[in-house]
Amino acid sequence: MPFAKTQRLTTRGAKLMLAAAISKAEEFGVAVTVTIVDAGGHLLVLERMDGGRFHTVNSSTTKAVTAASNKRPTTNKGAQGQELDTLHAIGLALAAGPANWTALEGGYPIFVDADCVGGIGISGGDWQQDQAIAQSAIDAVSHT
Repeated sequence: MPFAKTQRLTTRGAKLMLAAAISKAEEFGVAVTVTIVDAGGHLLVLERMDGGRFHTVNSSTTKAVTAASNKRPTTNKGAQGQELDTLHAIGLALAAGPANWTALEGGYPIFVDADCVGGIGISGGDWQQDQAIAQSAIDAVSHT
């Protein structure tokens, strides 16, 4: 069959996720940037909270793109889940393009059934806060 049916993340769904992420960041008392991309890594929504540092725009976007591309949370592991030391992680980011791959935690893929429909990236808290904020956003649409 030359065609496959796919699902996609809607703008409404991305905005629901954004609201949940902002709410969780406020609970932590951190100003973050939230980026949500579609399955191809194209921007759906981006918000930098008041007080959020400007560099978090790029890092949250790269986290979202990496998570959508790899279809797994961002970590210091390679595309196949292999362990990477610092030099290999930097090398992979340079080879893929610094806007397309990062080893920083805080990026999560967004799945509907078995389909990856996008990615979310959070930047501005510590790595555990970024992960928790991303997970709360995913939970917001997983139960709808």
